[in-house]
Parts: sequence; C-alpha cells; structure tokens
Amino acid sequence: MKVFVKYKKFALLFYDIIFINFSFVLALLFRFDTDIPEIYLSGYKRAALVVTLIYIAIFYLFNLYKSLWSLASIDEFTLGGLGNVAANSAVLILSSFFQNRMPYSVIILSGIFITIFTLGFRLLFRIYRRVVLMCRRADKSSFKRVLVVGAGDAGITIVKEIYRHYEMKYQVIGFIDDDKNKQGKVITGHRVLGNRNDIEGIAVIYDIDLIIIAIPSLSMEERKKLVRICNNSNCETKIIPGVYELLDGKVSLSRMRNVDVKDLLGREPVTLDNKGISDYLTGKSVLVTGGGGSIGSELCRQIVNYNPRELIILDIYENNAYDIQNELLRKYPELNLKVIIATVKDRRRLEKVFNEYKPDVVFHAAAHKHVPLMEFNPEEAIKNNVYGTLNTAECADKYGVKRFVLISTDKAVNPTNVMGASKRMCEMVIQAIDAKSRTEFVAVRFGNVLGSNGSVIPLFQKQIAEGGPVTVTHKEITRFFMLIPEAAQLVLQAGAYAKGGEIFVLDMGSPVKIYDLAKDLIRLSGYEPNVDIKLEVTGLRPGEKLYEELLMDEEGLQKTEHNKIFIGKPASYDIDKLKAQIRDIIDIIQFGTDNQILEKIQEMVPTYKRMIQDKRNLNTTVAADTRKNNMREVFDEVAVGKSFN
Repeated sequence: MKVFVKYKKFALLFYDIIFINFSFVLALLFRFDTDIPEIYLSGYKRAALVVTLIYIAIFYLFNLYKSLWSLASIDEFTLGGLGNVAANSAVLILSSFFQNRMPYSVIILSGIFITIFTLGFRLLFRIYRRVVLMCRRADKSSFKRVLVVGAGDAGITIVKEIYRHYEMKYQVIGFIDDDKNKQGKVITGHRVLGNRNDIEGIAVIYDIDLIIIAIPSLSMEERKKLVRICNNSNCETKIIPGVYELLDGKVSLSRMRNVDVKDLLGREPVTLDNKGISDYLTGKSVLVTGGGGSIGSELCRQIVNYNPRELIILDIYENNAYDIQNELLRKYPELNLKVIIATVKDRRRLEKVFNEYKPDVVFHAAAHKHVPLMEFNPEEAIKNNVYGTLNTAECADKYGVKRFVLISTDKAVNPTNVMGASKRMCEMVIQAIDAKSRTEFVAVRFGNVLGSNGSVIPLFQKQIAEGGPVTVTHKEITRFFMLIPEAAQLVLQAGAYAKGGEIFVLDMGSPVKIYDLAKDLIRLSGYEPNVDIKLEVTGLRPGEKLYEELLMDEEGLQKTEHNKIFIGKPASYDIDKLKAQIRDIIDIIQFGTDNQILEKIQEMVPTYKRMIQDKRNLNTTVAADTRKNNMREVFDEVAVGKSFN
C-alpha cells in the first residue's frame, strides 16, 4: 500500500485506463449479451485510444489525480462525478460524427460503469484509512475526551478533522448546542448532549478533558458568556476564531487556538472609515514617537496598511525599535522606513529630525507610563512626558506638520498620581498650542490596553508560571481595558476626525474587576484559584485609584461619526503662561525637592490630588478622590443622542 501511495498518480492513471476499456466491453456484453456484433467490436477497437484519452484528459482537468483520496470529502466525489459526466458527454457528442457509431445505450451504460469503478476504487482509500484509524483508536486511554460546543457546520467540520488527524489523540464524546431541535439527535455519530447551561455537569459526568467552541458566528458578547461557562468547568478550552478573524471563512483544527483573556472581555471588532484614514495617511510622511512601545509599534503596523510615503519610528529604547524595524521590513520589504534612536527630551535632536524628514503627521506615543515608578521619580515624568511633549509639539508647529495626535490616558482625569497629572499637562500643552498653530493638535484618551508592556496580564501570567501567588492590590479595583490593535485603530480613526484642540475619548466598554480577571486567568491556565494558585491582596500602591474615569467635570461628550469615539469639550489655555510654568517646574527639578515638584504640579493641574500614603488614611483618601462614574451609561446616553452637560 505504501508503494501505491508513493506512485499514486501513475497507479490511478493505470487503473483508470483498465476501468475505461473494461467498462465499454462490459456495456457491450450487457447490451448484446454474449453475441456482440463484429461491427461494434471492431469499431470500439479503433476508437479505444481516442475514448481513453478523452476520459483521462477530462479526469485530469477535474483534478482526479491531485486529490488526497484517503481524506476525500463530498467535494472530491462531486468533482469526480462531474468529471465522469463531462467525459461521457464528450464521447457521446464525438460518436455522433461517425457513420458506424457505437449505440448511445452502450456509451451511456459504459459511462455509468466507469463512474462506479473509478470513484469506487478511490473510495477504497478512505475506507482503508477509516479502518486503520478505528484499529488504532481501540486503545483510547491516552486520548483527550472532547466536547464540541456547536453542532453546526463548523462543529461537524472539526469532528471530521479530528478523525482525520489520529496523531492529535482526541476522542469526541458529543456536542453541545442551544438549538432545541438538535438536542438528543445524533450528528456524525455523536449525540447532542445538552445546551450551554449543561456544560459544567456534562464535563463532570463524561470526564471531559477538552472543550472546543466551534461557533465562528458568535458575537463577542455571546462568546464572552460562553467562554466563562467553559472556564468554570475547569476543562482545557480551545476556540475557533470568529468570522471576522477567518478572512477566508475556512474552519479547521489548525485555526483552533487557546481561549485567552481577550475572549473574556467581549470586545467587538472595530469597523473603520478607511477612506477617512487614507485621506490623511496615504502618500504622507508619518512620524511615530515611542514607536517601539506597545501602542507605538501597533500604530506602525496599522499605518503601513495605508501606504504612507515614509514611516519614521523614533524611540530611545533601541531593542524595541530594532524589533519593530525587523518585523515591518520582513512583512513589507518595499516600505520606506526610517528608525531613529533619540529622546523627545533632546530639543536639538528633534529639530534635526523634523527639519530633515518634514513629517506630515505625528503620533506622539513616547511617554513614561508606570504609575508607581513615576510616583518616586516625578522629575522624570515631567521631563519626558511634559517637556518631551512640548518639544515635539513645538517642532511640529515650526516645521509645518499637518496633524499631531497625542496618546493620552484615562489617568489624566482627576489624577491622583504623578503619571496621570503629567499626561493631563500634556493635554493642556496640546490644547494651548493648537489655539495659535496651523497644525491640528488633538489628544486621544483611553484606558489600559490588554497585554501591553508592563501591564497586569503579563505580570499575572508570570506569577502563575512561577506557581503563585498572584497579587492584586485591592479586591474592588476596576480598570477599563481594550485590545492593543483596537486602541491603535481607533487612534487612527480619531485622527481622521481632527479639527484641532479636541480630546477624543474612546468608548472602553464596561470596567473590569482586576480580581475577577486574575481568577479567570488562573482558570485559563488550568488551575483553580486559591486552591492551586493563591490570590493575594497586597493593598493599593502609591498613586493608585480604585476606579478610573474618562472625562472630567468640566468636559462634556459629543458624538462623532464613529460609535466608539467621542469628543470632550475643548478647554482654553494660554501657551505662553503654560510654557513659563513648565520652565519653572524644570528649574525646580534641577534645584528643588520632590515635594516642591508635587506642589508645582498641583498648581498647574488643580484637579490633581496627591494620595496620602499613610495607611490609616489611604482608604479614606481613595473614597474621597475617586468617584465611581458609570461610564457605560455616559457613553450610551451620548450614543443615543441624549444631552450630557
């Protein structure tokens, strides 16, 4: 059999030649019993070569010698049937041109025999494979017991693929489906055992090892609910990507992936106004500061899709810049890419960059972002975030940049930490300089991005890998989360709406409890929270809020054309006064104390309230400083057209 497989094409060709000619002889015998007229017998001998070549040529055109028949599906057999019909029709048409033609009944009957023999012979390969697999599967002690959620086309495809791939050692136990008409029915030899509410019980009763969610059409919200149910069963869970991820629409085991935290967030895919984005990026020179960071690098990945004339990545950290450079040049070898190692604190270096490359669009993502670190290094937060933003913005104004987009954060709203206050000062710089510049300066404000460098998810994953404990600062602490690609896409979209001076606020969805997120991540890793991996509450860190906010009291929201992007009411600041204050704080950094720096920050950002680090007063301060705004209600009100003042 192995020799046959090696020379499969030649063997199939050889047997097809035999089947074609034998079928014609058999058809003559059926038509004339054993008394075949000599005229037809000699006529066939003369036409046998032509008839055989017609069949073989058409079989080749219909890919009957290319398919792996041991894995053949209904598609291959349909194609084989059509190939036989086409070949038989061609022989019928050709025979009508000859005087002593073969009877039509013989040609049609031979076509039926050829179809039976050629497809039947090919079917033997699949039967052989199925028998071999059944013999191999006799011992299933080492197989994972699989429950497939979704008894539709995708679920059926997955079950068939499992049987084709013995090496994966999966044993399908049954289906789960919410369709009442399917429950209790047998599909591809497996019973639909119940609906989603039965998953936990069925997992215990049938000793399930692996749950496969095979419903690509699920909305993200429904996927989140289903993943949570599967997650609670303590079984390994894998998922078939959604329709928007399966660009070619094909479902297969190779596309299956592990469930991760993004499935638990339930974030719907972003739809973009590609024309609006193309209008300001295509054919333009685009500079991304902090282009090696989490948001900056993703912005670069998204920007290249709009064919900029030139992409300039500026970053102080060479390793990150090197990584994104290699990635982009590997994927886009024709990309005009420049990578510059520099800090935004160096005004002279920035002047040189802007003068040489004259960018049309700037995305300013360079910033220190870690709250606890900036609490103990306020001078660096001011120098890099505030002074760096002022440098970059003034260069953009001086060298005629058309659009400047600042990446801001929800921590800039009523800040209780130095990092947040510094980002609020960055927003103030942008709004102040916009008032006198031809450049359109805007800021985009959003919360945490899932999986960014130094964020909570990589930290939890590292702690789980080390066996715990997983540390959470407070049981009630919540954060807004979005995916890195989603954040980058919405930043690009907000840039298309820029008129100057706006602070764009991204709809972050509902806030997520970090404690619940930690429990989910432990379960996704195959452990039981507080049984296998301990959860430890450590207390709020310096400058940390229980709840984040996305807009301030003086800001209102108004809609944009995109349902996930809103505009905060622009504020007015005097750039000369602001620059004088920044010079003052830089002088304090050089000659003063940290306390004097914090006092100056408080003077510049009246909404900044320093956290009292005394443990006796910490909870009181947090309660006074952090108002739990229900931002979901705010966004929904604006989205349906209600006023919000």
